[in-house]
Amino acid sequence: MPLSHDRICTTVETYLARHPHEREQLGGLLDALDRTGDDIASRSTFTGHVTCAAIVVDPLGRVLHVLHLASGKVLAPGGHTEPSDQSLAAAALRELHEETGIPPQAVTPWPDYETVPFDIDIHDVDAHQGKGEPGHQHFDLRFLFRLHTTDEPPVVLQEEEVGGIEWRPVDKVTSPSLREKLLKLPLQAEPESANASALIYNDRGEYLLHLRDYFPGRIWEPGMWSLLGGGREPQDTTLEHTARRELAEEAGLNIADLAPFGTEYATDDVGTTVPIAIYAGRWNGDPRELHLTEGVMLAWFAPSDLHRLRIADTTSDLVRRHAASHPTTQSGPEPDEESPASPHDTVPNIIGVHLYLERPDGKVLLGLRHPNSAFAPSTWHALAGHLAQENAIACLIREAHEEAGLHIERKDVELVHVVHHIGKPRNPPRMGLFFRARIWSGEPELREPDKCTQWKFWDPNALPDDLVPYTRLAIAKIQNGELYSETGWPA
Repeated sequence: MPLSHDRICTTVETYLARHPHEREQLGGLLDALDRTGDDIASRSTFTGHVTCAAIVVDPLGRVLHVLHLASGKVLAPGGHTEPSDQSLAAAALRELHEETGIPPQAVTPWPDYETVPFDIDIHDVDAHQGKGEPGHQHFDLRFLFRLHTTDEPPVVLQEEEVGGIEWRPVDKVTSPSLREKLLKLPLQAEPESANASALIYNDRGEYLLHLRDYFPGRIWEPGMWSLLGGGREPQDTTLEHTARRELAEEAGLNIADLAPFGTEYATDDVGTTVPIAIYAGRWNGDPRELHLTEGVMLAWFAPSDLHRLRIADTTSDLVRRHAASHPTTQSGPEPDEESPASPHDTVPNIIGVHLYLERPDGKVLLGLRHPNSAFAPSTWHALAGHLAQENAIACLIREAHEEAGLHIERKDVELVHVVHHIGKPRNPPRMGLFFRARIWSGEPELREPDKCTQWKFWDPNALPDDLVPYTRLAIAKIQNGELYSETGWPA
C-alpha cells in the first residue's frame, strides 16, 4: 500500500534530521514505528496512529483553522489517512478538500517542505464509547502550503465534522509548536517554483541515470547525467504527482512506491535557485526496453561509477547519500581507474570512443572502413571502438593498439568533442566521445584489415568527400578550438 511503514519511517527521520532536538518529545511516535507489526497508518491501531494536517497560509500571512465539532477545538484541517492516499502530503490535501471544499490545486507546497512535514505533534484523543474507540494518541504530521490567491476561496464545509473556518494571524495559531515555527518563517516571501525528480535504484545497488540531450540554450545542463523529473504542472496536486507524471511521460515508467527522500537545490542558467523534491523508488527493469521521449539514453550505474561521468556534484552526492542510508542496496567497490563502465551490460555497445590524432604538420589520421564493416562501411572515419566492460580511455588505448599498432598513455589523452546519436526506432541511442592524444608512439599499420583497409593522414582543409559527417563536424570544431572542456567524463 502507498503509505507503507518504511515510508512513514523515512519521513519522520527526515524531519528529525532538521529538528534533532525534538527526538525526545517524539519518543511515542518513534516507539510506535519500532513496533513493525502495527499498521501505524490505520485509524484502528489504538496504540497510536498517524494523522495528516494541512497548514495553509494565505498571501496576507494568515493561517487557516477549522472548528472540529467532535473535539470542540479550533485546529488546522486534517484527519486520518486512507488506503487510497498516494502520499502523506496527499492525505493532508484530501482532508483540506473534504473539510473545507478548498481544492488541492488552490495551494502550493511551501519551498523546502514539499516532502517533509513542517511540524509533528503528538496529542491524546479521548475514548469514544459510541464508536467503540479507546483513548489513544494521534501522531499528527503537518504539511505546509501557500494559498495561491488573495481572495478567500469558496468554502464548502463538511457539516458533520466542521462547524466553521477562521483565518488567524500567526501569533494566534492554536498549536504552540506550530506557532513557534511559523513565527520564524518569512511568510510574506513569494514561494519559488518547485520541481520533482525520481531517484530510482535496483536490488543490485545501481541507480538509473538519464543522459540529457545536448542542446545548449534549450536544455538545462545539456549532456549531463541526471535524474528523471521536471517542473510541476497545474494539474499536479502534489509534487509526488509531478514525479510520477514525469516518469510516465519521459520513460513510460510507473514505480509502485515512491517515498520522499528530501529536497535538493539546483541553479539554472540565470542564477535562480530551484528547489527539487526527491522521491526514491525501487525498480529492477531493463532501461533499454523503455520508450524514452526526452534525452538520449537511460542506464544503470553503481555509486562507484559516478566519478567517471559528467554529472552534477549535487546529483552524485544525492546518490551516495541514498546508498549510504540504504544498506540493502550494494554500492559496489571503491572507485578504481580500471573499473568497468557497468557490471551489468547496460552501457557497452552504446558508448563509442574516437581518436583525434594530429601530426606536427597539422594532418589528422583517418581510416577507410572495410565494405563489410558494421560501422560506416566504405567511408573514411576516425579510429574508433565501443566500450567492452572498461572505462572510455582504457577502451581508446586498447583500440588504438589493436587496430593500428599505436601506443598511447592515459596521461596524454584529453576529451575534446562529444556526439549524441538518437538512432532509429528500437535501436538504443548512442554517444560518441572524441579524445585527442597529445603524444603517441608508432606508425599506423593495418592490424585488423576486416575493419579498416587503409590509414592515411589528411589535411583538415582537404578532407575526403566520403567522410562520416559527424567525424567531419568533430574535426572542424576541434580545429576551430571549440573543445568540449567540461570536466567529469571518464578519465
